[in-house]
Amino acid sequence: MPLSHQDQVSLLKDILNNHQTDCCGSVSECEQLERLVKSLMVNTQIDQNVKSILQEVYNYSQHGAETADLDEHILSNQDNLSQWVSNIDTYS
Repeated sequence: MPLSHQDQVSLLKDILNNHQTDCCGSVSECEQLERLVKSLMVNTQIDQNVKSILQEVYNYSQHGAETADLDEHILSNQDNLSQWVSNIDTYS
């Protein structure tokens, strides 16, 4: 059974919150973020403002999956992580 777009948004926010709180993550979480963002980007129920945030999250997750030091990548994006979650909450 596929996840609803609300479930996908919740999962996306959970992963971003975990990265922000724990200051670490895994390549598989970055890949999961990519899949969630791709799915949400084609969803017509998602606010256009959220889609611009999703593009930033997608770029973050792509760089995270490819970097040699994922923890440093997450640390350098701490402000972005909290801002993305806050902005997604505002528009969803």
